[in-house]
Amino acid sequence: MKANDHYLAALKRVKELEALIQDYSRQKEQIPDGITLWSKIQAKQKQLQAALNSTEQQWHDWHWQVENRICDAELLAKLLPLNSTQKQEIEEVCRSYRFGISPYYLSLIIGEIPCHPLYRQAVPSIEEILDRQGELDPMAEEASMPAPAVVQRYPDRVIINVTNRCATFCRHCQRRRRIGQTDKHTAINDLVAAVQYIKEHKQIRDVLITGGDALMLDDELLDWLLTELEQVPHVEIKRLGTRVPVTLPMRITDALCRMLSRHYPLYINTQFNHPLEITPLAAAACLKLARSGIALGNQSVLLAGVNDDAFVIKKLNQMLLQIMVRPYYLFHAKPVRGTSHLRTPVETGIDIIKSLRGTTSGLAIPTYVVNAPGGLGKIALYPQCLLDKKGKKIFLQTWEGKIIEYSN
Repeated sequence: MKANDHYLAALKRVKELEALIQDYSRQKEQIPDGITLWSKIQAKQKQLQAALNSTEQQWHDWHWQVENRICDAELLAKLLPLNSTQKQEIEEVCRSYRFGISPYYLSLIIGEIPCHPLYRQAVPSIEEILDRQGELDPMAEEASMPAPAVVQRYPDRVIINVTNRCATFCRHCQRRRRIGQTDKHTAINDLVAAVQYIKEHKQIRDVLITGGDALMLDDELLDWLLTELEQVPHVEIKRLGTRVPVTLPMRITDALCRMLSRHYPLYINTQFNHPLEITPLAAAACLKLARSGIALGNQSVLLAGVNDDAFVIKKLNQMLLQIMVRPYYLFHAKPVRGTSHLRTPVETGIDIIKSLRGTTSGLAIPTYVVNAPGGLGKIALYPQCLLDKKGKKIFLQTWEGKIIEYSN
């Protein structure tokens, strides 16, 4: 083939490739995000500040945000356009399941409700108490606690649950059984016992601090716990599980970042589920953490009516990479009682991952996982690419769906 023929073939191939993402290119601008809607969000924030008698300084104080979470239907009905039926249903759900929404996160809910993707994540639905499926503890955490506050499902890593407190209580929460009706941090004696358990089990090299939300601890207590873990020779890495970059970005203060930067190597796993959650404030919080030497990963949950769409997930993950957050997991929603209305078929997640392959950066493709019942851990699910085997030949499917023969 002559050089010009190669060039023409390359141009033809480029046209073929461009055609494969034309639909996404047309539709991504129609998917709302927190950057393009920021002026409207700011206007909503001004309305909420007036309604909650907040100064600008208070609004940006994370302590004020937590203390002023919207926790009852009466107040919520004054801040969102709820009808009487919606208000009554929220009151009914609250008798069984607590709710709380940071004023900041509430400011992101602009537009139609109850189908708004952030409304579905944060505001109680009557479906929660009508649902009789699922379990309160589908991952059998209560049966996987060898020490106070410690959950162990794998040989070399453990969870320490340090609080039940969150800036916003997600309606799909896997630990909603632990939320109760009041905020409560794990007792210091239990944290000491947890560290002692880790000291006594030398195979433990990775510790995840979570809750609730790990960053609901004050800086001093978190600094103490991280320091204690660093004094255990066989602990190689620490991780924090938190949604505050999403629901309370003002928590990511300069002082917090300075403290966290002293505890290298430290990883943070957060949970952005929709592009609307990526605002200038959220982006600044993530970039501040990244510049402090902290690696950031995202663990989305696949939720019906929120992000069960390939283009929404693609836009979300591409935006996350721009703010130094690596898409890590896409979790199939766990069968927690009261959350069936938010769960999707497993095939939905597999189809989404399949649609991402080849059409976006590998960095933008998370691992899709189902958590096995009984505390048996994560199961990664992948689109099927190995189709057949004959002798020393295998037959594979490319990301475009083409079948190829490959020497094995």
